[in-house]
Amino acid sequence: MLRVVICAIAALGAFAVQADVLQTRDGNVRVDAMITGLDTPWAVDFLPGGGFLVTEREGALLHVRDGRATRVDGVPPVRASGQGGLLDVTVPRDFATSREILLTFAKPQGRGAGTALASARLTGDGTALSDLRILFEAADGGGTGRHFGSRVVEGRDGRLFVTIGDRGNDDLVQNLGTYNGKIVRINRDGSVPSDNPFVGEANVRPEIWSLGHRNPQGAGLDAQGRLWISEHGARGGDEINLIDGGLNYGWPVISYGRHYSGGKIGEGTAKPGLEQPEHYWDPSIAPSGLMVYSGRLWPEWRGDIFVGSLKFDHISRLEGTPLREAEQISGPETERVRDIVEAPDGTIWFISVGQGAVYRISPAS
Repeated sequence: MLRVVICAIAALGAFAVQADVLQTRDGNVRVDAMITGLDTPWAVDFLPGGGFLVTEREGALLHVRDGRATRVDGVPPVRASGQGGLLDVTVPRDFATSREILLTFAKPQGRGAGTALASARLTGDGTALSDLRILFEAADGGGTGRHFGSRVVEGRDGRLFVTIGDRGNDDLVQNLGTYNGKIVRINRDGSVPSDNPFVGEANVRPEIWSLGHRNPQGAGLDAQGRLWISEHGARGGDEINLIDGGLNYGWPVISYGRHYSGGKIGEGTAKPGLEQPEHYWDPSIAPSGLMVYSGRLWPEWRGDIFVGSLKFDHISRLEGTPLREAEQISGPETERVRDIVEAPDGTIWFISVGQGAVYRISPAS
């Protein structure tokens, strides 16, 4: 990694930040800290007209504008334990008229918690939420603090995809009567789309879109509107999958990894009727946020997939068919990358849990 300090220093609230330059295969890029001093940040998304929202896993939603962060009131109660807490935030395309945002979180359920999705309206001054509604929750989520998944993606048709991990109970993943290890698809009001693949089947959760997932912590759409996810394997076998309705992605029947004990997982690496990953990592990189890049500022990256690594402190860029890892972008800023998104202007933003910061990548001119 080439690290060059750029002289310009921007004041973001109480923070003085420096711009660095990181080296990529296609030339240097500039990286700026947009906000620092965060406590276990999890997700970031953008508001029309400037400003952005950041979640912290312990339960804070922050509205950042002109470098100053305001804690937003009215966030739903969360179970901040293990991997659970306040997780994803998504600003829908109609925000300018609806003022609605979407949050996923670990919703308290007795002694346990389940992955849930809520919508709420952000007040005009950006300081509070109102009209909070629970659109979906994974009932009987379980008592562990593991594998909530918890990305929410707005599809091209306005319907919502929510990723849910196996919650540490892989015996339930292939059971269509549970939400463990599933991606669900719902309408914006929380109802079930009539064209979901399992609607009308007995003893099946009608929200289910796909199954066979371990812990999908990254999700995003490509230019064709297709859904891509990244998900954690066990010891090896982290995957990128291209998702379609009604398909089974194999966990825990097939995997390219092994149990942490070293034992074999399931029946091997392939089985008829189960989908193969588009790419897998062995050893595991602990993938989190995923973004498919538009090519707006870097045409050579059009259609490439960017995935953050929590384990090896880099951003993986993948390209081609079949999909392959083209490079690993790394520097001090890429310590435990949790989320990665494309801003409306084509810059690339990412969250570093290790640095407690949100960074922006832009062309180094």
